[in-house]
Amino acid sequence: MKWTSPGGAFVAVTVVVPVGLVLGMPLAYAKNGDTHIVGQGLVQTVDCNDSTLFVNGSFNTVNAIGTCWAVTMQGSSNTVIADTVINDITVYGWDQTAFFHNGEPALIDRGRELGMSNRLQRVPA
Repeated sequence: MKWTSPGGAFVAVTVVVPVGLVLGMPLAYAKNGDTHIVGQGLVQTVDCNDSTLFVNGSFNTVNAIGTCWAVTMQGSSNTVIADTVINDITVYGWDQTAFFHNGEPALIDRGRELGMSNRLQRVPA
């Protein structure tokens, strides 16, 4: 029996491992210092540091101190209480609560457009 490879050529397979995996570094970083909160039932206090706060999940409570450029929420039953929001608060999903003390952000409630109820409002400090 004679063994041959297709086309008579030897094919080599190369495995590429990202440098981050080898060195133990995270593979991705938040753009411009944005903060991402992802999970269920988390309670956290974060410094917005003039960046965007993203909250994704359910039943999370986030106290955002300092100034946020924007707040974006996805999921259900999340609560964000922010000191200051500059640009916008955008909410997707159902039963979301976004309170802020200072700033004049655009309030964009994508859930309400689909018949879901959310609360976005300024509250006294």
